Amino acid sequence: MENNNEVVLLDLWASMFGMRVRIALAEKGIKYEYIEQDIWNKSDLLLQMNPVQKKVPVLIHKGKPICESLIAVQYIDEVWNDRSPLLPSDPYAKSQARFWADYVDKKIYDLAKKVWARKGEEQEAGKKEFIEALQLLEAELGDKPFFGGDKFGFVDISLVTFYSWFYAVETIGNFSIESECPKFISWAKRCLQKESVSSTLPNSERVYEFLLDAKKRLGIE
Repeated sequence: MENNNEVVLLDLWASMFGMRVRIALAEKGIKYEYIEQDIWNKSDLLLQMNPVQKKVPVLIHKGKPICESLIAVQYIDEVWNDRSPLLPSDPYAKSQARFWADYVDKKIYDLAKKVWARKGEEQEAGKKEFIEALQLLEAELGDKPFFGGDKFGFVDISLVTFYSWFYAVETIGNFSIESECPKFISWAKRCLQKESVSSTLPNSERVYEFLLDAKKRLGIE
């Protein structure tokens, strides 16, 4: 077991990106020090460890920072490679996992934001694009239990954390994700059967309150 002081995570409880790192650490059984960050009043430690982006999460291992959540998850998988592999060993399968995780990174947050941060026609267009992206992911999942097959892995980690924000997005956008993407929601609930996921994802109503507060702070009405 890694010494607690060797691994530190600078994070925000509601960050779907930080949740990825927490799930990966839980899958590997790594103990770590968690330091909650205030994104409205960034700490000196966060600015020191991520001076370029000034964002969470930041994984600190032996005093060295690893930024960007998917990079941190891959780092965790490579450093603690003796247990619970998150990426497949086959080079092609690994390339495909990275492709879909990258797709999630580039699409899902921005499309969800179009729903919760816009109104009227822009919001309606955002809902349509968001559902289309989820349906594309449903097609990739197919009949498999998880994106990588029978085992929970890298793509699942990259995506399942957004599930904790779905209630907020649905409530603000006044629509149902499950009615449009039932297979996707079944997959998310399957992921939640894993303790690493269920113990990491926060209460959806708490996320909703956080998002309403964030909208006020950002001047989004």
